[in-house]
Amino acid sequence: MNMRIYRVLGLVLIPVLLLTGMPARSERIKDVATVQGMRDNQLIGYGLVVGLDGSGDNVSQVSYTAQSLKNMLTQLGIVVPPGVTPKPKNVAAVMLHATLPPFIKKGQKIDVTVSSVGNAKSLRGGALLMSPLKGADGKVYAIAQGDLIVGGLGVEGSDGSRITINIPSVGHIPKGAIVERTVANSLGYTNKLVLNLHTADFTTASRMAETINKEFGEGTARAIDPISVEVAAPATDSQKIAFLSMVENLNFSPGDAPARVIINSRTGTVVISSHVVVTPAAVSHGNLVVTISEQAAVSQPNALSTGGNTEVVANSEVNIEQEDNRMFLFNPGVDLNDIVRAVNQVGAAPGDLVAILQALKQAGALRAELVVI
Repeated sequence: MNMRIYRVLGLVLIPVLLLTGMPARSERIKDVATVQGMRDNQLIGYGLVVGLDGSGDNVSQVSYTAQSLKNMLTQLGIVVPPGVTPKPKNVAAVMLHATLPPFIKKGQKIDVTVSSVGNAKSLRGGALLMSPLKGADGKVYAIAQGDLIVGGLGVEGSDGSRITINIPSVGHIPKGAIVERTVANSLGYTNKLVLNLHTADFTTASRMAETINKEFGEGTARAIDPISVEVAAPATDSQKIAFLSMVENLNFSPGDAPARVIINSRTGTVVISSHVVVTPAAVSHGNLVVTISEQAAVSQPNALSTGGNTEVVANSEVNIEQEDNRMFLFNPGVDLNDIVRAVNQVGAAPGDLVAILQALKQAGALRAELVVI
């Protein structure tokens, strides 16, 4: 017997994350802001991975792999006869990407991620040949080479069956690229530094400036906008580094986050901030459960009939059950704790909570920004 249950007016039952209010606490400036100009730079490149155990690109389908291999052999002084196309099974064309941190120097090493761009089945056991990594300006900033570490595994049988664990077509080379060019920074060319907040907030920017002025004197810092605070710094580089070290370790109380309700429509996850308030409202919510049971029945012709056949037919039974509707009332000035308590008392599921919050927002009773992602 097959049984299918459909739940109407409710989402799937997926755990809900509710953030309760917490008292304001001090945080270091280095945890909520960064110095303007201290930024990463993205690098990208193309290369060949060799030494694969027959799991490389099918060059009859991926022509640029054979072309790249032929060009590389030509640069090494090996002449490939005209009209001859190499068809190895142990070579794969890959794209490389890495991040160039701020203040890194020539000769230092950075990590590299290697991803197949052809139809290679796995990069396990391969080695990346020397490949340039370029920035957005087209200049080469690092050279990558080394043995790959692949966390994925793919196994395929002769009958076409295949088992794949994680992603075998992506590998990683720790410290696999040597930096050949650096990016200039503006830290040593000005006597004013700008601290950029990770999240724009007028209150946080104002309090940060007040904290710096209280420690180093009035006029040292000023809030430019809700995300930037300008700070007067010493002229010399050594003094500037020591000054920044003291500034980033100052503790202050950032502003509270705005009232928001975040709903993930794909997973059913709900996050409610501590400042969410509900005005007076009455809520009634119930679920309609539809149950369909299917049983197999045998249909036979009459005893004296001719030309009839015995067949198996499906017999479906549909049952509709309306769960008890429960109503609860939100009084004026209700906060997050009251919302959670009221919903839990009526036994509402996470999917029910999403529907209730959306209805409250449409009714104008939810004093918060409703964000659906």
